[in-house]
Amino acid sequence: MTREATLQTLLTLIQKGDAVPYLGPGVLAGCRATDTGEAMPADSDSLILAMNNGRPMAPKLMYEFPRAAMNLELKKGRSFINRFLTQLYGDKTWTRAPLHDLLAEFKPAYIIDINRDTQLQDSYAATPHTLIRGTARIGGTNYRFELHSFDGKKYVPTTPEAVDPALPILFKPLGSPRPDPTYIASDADYVDYITELMGGFGIPSFLKEKRKGLKYVLLGMRLNRDTERMVLSDIIYDAAEPKGWALIPNATDKEKRFCAKLGLEVVDAGVDDLLTIAAPRRVAAS
Repeated sequence: MTREATLQTLLTLIQKGDAVPYLGPGVLAGCRATDTGEAMPADSDSLILAMNNGRPMAPKLMYEFPRAAMNLELKKGRSFINRFLTQLYGDKTWTRAPLHDLLAEFKPAYIIDINRDTQLQDSYAATPHTLIRGTARIGGTNYRFELHSFDGKKYVPTTPEAVDPALPILFKPLGSPRPDPTYIASDADYVDYITELMGGFGIPSFLKEKRKGLKYVLLGMRLNRDTERMVLSDIIYDAAEPKGWALIPNATDKEKRFCAKLGLEVVDAGVDDLLTIAAPRRVAAS
């Protein structure tokens, strides 16, 4: 099957709800602040620079955002990291990502977004849904998630037992600023969150049932860092075999080996390629 034919197939699977989009930082490429025009920090390097006032950190800290965040958390406190992410994604206004506009038209019944911004939630701002966000290092519970129900106007806390299974599910494992800020950011956050994911406490029971036998399409993801790979592996546990596809342009050997081991087919294409394939369909539907 040609690359174009594969992308057409994946687009149809997403549109019909037969494959779950799994969104990474690459889907936000091109998003810019509406006041200054600056690019939205989303990937590891850009987040580190934004967090450190535009200055690079030591090479060992530039390796990965969680490592750099841990360093600054130890110096300035956990509140510094939370405040930075909330100001970045909650207070600033950004232009829309084209892929989010496409997904807003499709309205998938289940979507996973490991970014910490609110564009996915904005896409469902008029649609009742269930929001699941990851949490870490909290007391009083073994669970590492927050559940909210959105009625089309506001979010209210809910419980797994009260969730309406007919509503779309937005799963943001690394958190977001809305309705209240919660994030997985530093090394310590990830250690706690991944540990509880592996132990079964990071995902509500209804989602554990829903995810059985699902297929996934990874969009905007690079898989050359262990942290994101561990989160991915645990979140798509119990998937179909093979598990789905990963759109990765010019994938490295390391990424190819990981995807083969996990059961993901690497497609040599990016988010822009998928949007190009989708353009004629959107014109025809308009």
